Amino acid sequence: MPRPQARPIGHPHARNRSGYQYDFSLLTACILLMMIGLVMVASSSITIAENLYSDPLYYFWRQLISVLIGLGGAFLIINTPLVVWQQLSSYFLFIGLIFLVAVLVPGIGREVNGSMRWIDLGPLNVQSSEIVKFCVIIYLAGYMVRHEEGLRTTFSGFIRPIAVVTLVAGLLLLEPDYGSAVVIFATALGMLFMGGVPLSRFFLWVLAASVALVSIAVLSPYRLQRLTSFIDPWQDPFNTGFQLSQALIAFGRGEWFGVGLGSSVQKLFYLPEAHTDFVYAVLAEEFGLIGAVLIITLYFFVIWRAFLIGETAQQYGRLFSAYLAYGIGLLIGIQAFINIGVNMGVLPTKGLTLPLISYGNNSLVITVVLVTFLLRVEMENRMSKKPSAPVSRPGPHVA
Repeated sequence: MPRPQARPIGHPHARNRSGYQYDFSLLTACILLMMIGLVMVASSSITIAENLYSDPLYYFWRQLISVLIGLGGAFLIINTPLVVWQQLSSYFLFIGLIFLVAVLVPGIGREVNGSMRWIDLGPLNVQSSEIVKFCVIIYLAGYMVRHEEGLRTTFSGFIRPIAVVTLVAGLLLLEPDYGSAVVIFATALGMLFMGGVPLSRFFLWVLAASVALVSIAVLSPYRLQRLTSFIDPWQDPFNTGFQLSQALIAFGRGEWFGVGLGSSVQKLFYLPEAHTDFVYAVLAEEFGLIGAVLIITLYFFVIWRAFLIGETAQQYGRLFSAYLAYGIGLLIGIQAFINIGVNMGVLPTKGLTLPLISYGNNSLVITVVLVTFLLRVEMENRMSKKPSAPVSRPGPHVA
């Protein structure tokens, strides 16, 4: 009688009608974040939606439509082998660059609040920075497989993806979208580090990128103003420090258990962008420290699972899947860290959404797609045969 195959280290799995099993714990954590996001978008936007559109649930319905669109993309991805995406990975760089260039063309790009970040496609507004995040991760994962040895041993193998990411960041800064440029650059460097880039070269470029990004922030008047207001928001609480001071008031009002769902005062035209950039502050006000810590815990779990899934794929010798999982974990983790840090006043204000929670059609769809890629990687890990001897992880080189 044949013995049942042993499962790799992991968590319980949910089985769909096709017989495939999904990572139940990862799926549950992401669904929880998404459901909390729908509730918080509805709660934090009721007043502004009623005032602007005479419909208190205007933003909620749009967010729900984004969830459905994301699930449509998820159905395609979960049923497409990753080898197909690997074969097409080179083309994703061109797709991302086309979106970044198109948004800067007058008549195609749409300006909102002084930034050219959206392409108007009738009923849909496409945010190029969200598309390019997805494209860069796919491209880098494919590049790291194709040039695995050169990436770790030669300078040219390392500098080419750095040059590509620098070009992408430069186009994002022209919009301007400083926050997305930071997230993409940090994610790319993290992926290259996981691919075995020598530590000396890695830290040299981390230092160079940090100096460049800080210089851009300091030399730009409005970014410098944000930086100074972040250091002491109470110095000018009704002007430059208004957003941060109102967010801190929301955290203070929340105390341990919050003021209750829907009872936030700061969302009543006090806290700007309450349903987008500062939804975490409203959540902390309504659900207190307990709710705020729960959200951070869920993000930690998703990121941990992403890296564990990537590590398993690497042991199976499936490097594209491994680098893809690492990139997704890094992107979600870095963006969540920046958004929460901004809300808590430990980082300067940046226009970045909180993945799966903040209102943002493009951000939500792309994040759902990325999470589905993680589920597909994990599913293919279990469908693969474990090698007789573990494949050694390249790891960073010291020299």
